[in-house]
Amino acid sequence: MSDPLSRIPSGMRYFCGREARTRRAIEEVALSVFEGWSYEEITTPALDYYSLFEQGMGHEARNAFRFMDADGKLLALRPDVTSGVARAAVTLLSRRERPLRLWYVAPVFRQQAQSHAAFRRESTQIGCELFGVAGEAAEIETLVMASEILERLGLQDEFIITLNDVDVFNGVAQNLNLDADLRTRMRELVESRNATDLERFLSNFASPEESRSFADLIQLSGKRNVFAAARQVINNDRSQRALDRLDRLWEVIESLSLAHRFEIDLGDVSELDYYTALSFKVYVKGAGARVGGGGRYDNLTAKLGKPEPAIGFVLDLNALTDLVLGRSLSLTGRPSPVVEISEPDSKTIFRAAIRARAEGRSVFIKAGEVER
Repeated sequence: MSDPLSRIPSGMRYFCGREARTRRAIEEVALSVFEGWSYEEITTPALDYYSLFEQGMGHEARNAFRFMDADGKLLALRPDVTSGVARAAVTLLSRRERPLRLWYVAPVFRQQAQSHAAFRRESTQIGCELFGVAGEAAEIETLVMASEILERLGLQDEFIITLNDVDVFNGVAQNLNLDADLRTRMRELVESRNATDLERFLSNFASPEESRSFADLIQLSGKRNVFAAARQVINNDRSQRALDRLDRLWEVIESLSLAHRFEIDLGDVSELDYYTALSFKVYVKGAGARVGGGGRYDNLTAKLGKPEPAIGFVLDLNALTDLVLGRSLSLTGRPSPVVEISEPDSKTIFRAAIRARAEGRSVFIKAGEVER
């Protein structure tokens, strides 16, 4: 029996009138910020080989809509934009001068929602990717841009961006000699904040004291105080190096007077396989789930043909639309011509950049650890 034509599949929806106008206005705000930081637009195919997403997303790619092409190749509707942009960066755009800065607005499709709070099988991602720049300068650039978009949407008093480094988790898992399945189980327990079950799980591989301490640690979030607590519990080299990276990043954030926008959260682990160091998530008061996230994914570019540093983030347009409509917020317009910034260190660079952006000027950052 055929489905009635008056209905649409579950997890899909129309947008019209005020909702459609608000979505377009949010896109314009994001576009103005991306252009203000000297990013250029890219569009990727909505349909691609499933193997592309499997390489980047790991087990999460199984959530894609998959089907066979006429030649027997397995295809998928795009469940993620980053994978396609990364492939373009290391193939089609491989000869372009670095740093390479790209932004996009694109729908993604998944068979099941990532959270029960927002059951959507089609959602639209607003995002950007930065290729060819290693070190904290690239990380601060992406974090400041994500923060600026949310501020320009009128959400400046309601959002928080949580920071973590995937090697905090990876170092602990490696130290416990966990195989892939056990690492996945441990990640699920950490993500669910289930300290009791996590402690019980860890007791099979560590002492009761170590198990209890780590289970308590993943409940901890905050500012600089998190580092001291973490170093008392975590003693493997890989996790310690990750904590050191986060500590240096936090020092820059504090120097820019942006600490009120961010928190360290060692229990906020990434579900995507391609992140390699910094990972972050965006939360807004009143949203049923996180509204965005991102991080560094240096290994993905190597899998796709050319190793180079890469970092980016996405924001969920659907979630942002609900938030803006619920608050009846007014949105701002586009910035003015570009100002080039070249300074000796990240703190000086971003003080100047944030000041220029606050004055409505566009910026192009020339400094950073650029890989050729």
